[in-house]
Amino acid sequence: MEFNDNLPIYLQIKEVLADRIIRGDLRPGDQLPPVRQLALDLTVNVNTVQRALSTMIQDGIIVTQRGRGNFVTEDATVVSRLTNAVVDSAVASLCTQLTTLGLTDSQIIQAVTQHLAGKDDSHD
Repeated sequence: MEFNDNLPIYLQIKEVLADRIIRGDLRPGDQLPPVRQLALDLTVNVNTVQRALSTMIQDGIIVTQRGRGNFVTEDATVVSRLTNAVVDSAVASLCTQLTTLGLTDSQIIQAVTQHLAGKDDSHD
């Protein structure tokens, strides 16, 4: 995994795990690999992985079962909130970028609508 220098690594790991949960690669109730294995897979320090998992545990996304490991929550509400937070963040980032370029709200909506429809009339 390549890391972005502009964001702490533990937050990037949290994003990767959240993306896997949202996509369904990690399903509710699935066990996560052990912390040491995650650290090896991601080529990061064990403490960095533990920090990412700790924040996800605090958020209720990951639950710990003593002696068994870490699991994705089975609480659909938590997963739904996670999905909404990721979508809101992505949309906010896109809107900020396009607003900075001088696009109006209606132009942004039109561009997104055209993109989703598979059209690109911006080159006419």
